[in-house]
Amino acid sequence: MSAAIIIGVVAVLLLCGVALAYVIGAAAVVAFFVVGRPEYLAIVPQRMFSQMDVFAIMAMPLFIWAGELMNRSGITRALIDLSLLLVGRIRGGLGHANVLTSVFFSGISGSAAADIAALTNTFVGQMEKRGYDPLYAGALTAAASVIGPIVPPSIIFILYGAILSTDVAALFAAGLIPGLMIAAALMAMNAWIARREGHPGGTAADIPEWRPTLRKALPALTLPAVILGGIVFGVMTPIEAGAVAVAASAVFGVWSRELTRAEFVESVQRTVVLSGVIFIFLAAGALVTYLVALSQFGDHVAAFVQSFGLTGIWYLLLLMAVFLALGMGVDTIISLTLVAPLLVPVAIEQGVHPVALGMMVCLNLTLGLITPPLGGAIMMVASITGQGYWALCRRIMPFVLAELAVLLLVVLFPELSLALPRWLGLL
Repeated sequence: MSAAIIIGVVAVLLLCGVALAYVIGAAAVVAFFVVGRPEYLAIVPQRMFSQMDVFAIMAMPLFIWAGELMNRSGITRALIDLSLLLVGRIRGGLGHANVLTSVFFSGISGSAAADIAALTNTFVGQMEKRGYDPLYAGALTAAASVIGPIVPPSIIFILYGAILSTDVAALFAAGLIPGLMIAAALMAMNAWIARREGHPGGTAADIPEWRPTLRKALPALTLPAVILGGIVFGVMTPIEAGAVAVAASAVFGVWSRELTRAEFVESVQRTVVLSGVIFIFLAAGALVTYLVALSQFGDHVAAFVQSFGLTGIWYLLLLMAVFLALGMGVDTIISLTLVAPLLVPVAIEQGVHPVALGMMVCLNLTLGLITPPLGGAIMMVASITGQGYWALCRRIMPFVLAELAVLLLVVLFPELSLALPRWLGLL
């Protein structure tokens, strides 16, 4: 009966068009009354504030702002030209350049949404003109956007570190090798498909001149090195690195004369909106996790998992399967704020390294962006290009399988993500 009331409230609010974060919060408030604990609502404001009052999470709006500024300051165009210069001439070269640009771009933005917004119109249109299937171009762009949240700096790592008390600098370092592995897997798949489907190499008209290309791209490429190096070597905190990214993006935009005052104001407005959405989810998540803690749901979950007798790698594989299933139909932020705090501590108690586990969970949740039925990255590409969502889903599946293979390697061999943090002395 209690569950039916809560489900009914959620269904009514969703049918009325209420935003998902408010639906979660309202359902949690109703649940406090249903389970007979309304007096605990008095401490809810404090719980919400404590969930968001985390030093590392202050870096998130700055990296979002940096990504918005980059889209408007000419950095994206410079990185695309550099990618075309490096790999544009070989068979399937525009596809390789698509992936490589995502690698360069992710070293500054840390966001899949920023990657898609910046690259979709450019690459899908150009690839279609050169004889590529437009659905293939859209699917590759969506698949490559997964690199954005994994190659540092990363917004999802900042959130994970704040929610689960894991060192953000170590997570940043742990994401570099798996992120490059994803890029290599996508480029290998693109090369195989290009040979099978006869994709062309780039023409001379596609390849920019090397001198002006390097002159514009090198300042953009130094920014990821400054950000990551400053964080991992203790020169800058993630917040200071975010501020440096914002300042450098703005300076680059002024220097290139592509960032106007109107675009600067628009970047601020977009940052406020996106940051607000994330903080609202964090507040709603704090309410739910408080209720879960009171009801000792975590203990029940742990007991349920232990009933299977799964430990070590088998529990880890079960955990990855759970998060993969969540990624197919649940928003990434919801999974991170509501589910991860319940399941991750059990794996840590079984001996899994917290940083390696954080890398695995964040990569798993990020893959949810390209897996139906939710597929947020696919939805964004479909809305920008006007392509059919389910047609894109079918075309993206080879790339999804390639990225799942990388996830499996990271799970089976945790040192792939731990080697760099250990070498840098962060563990």
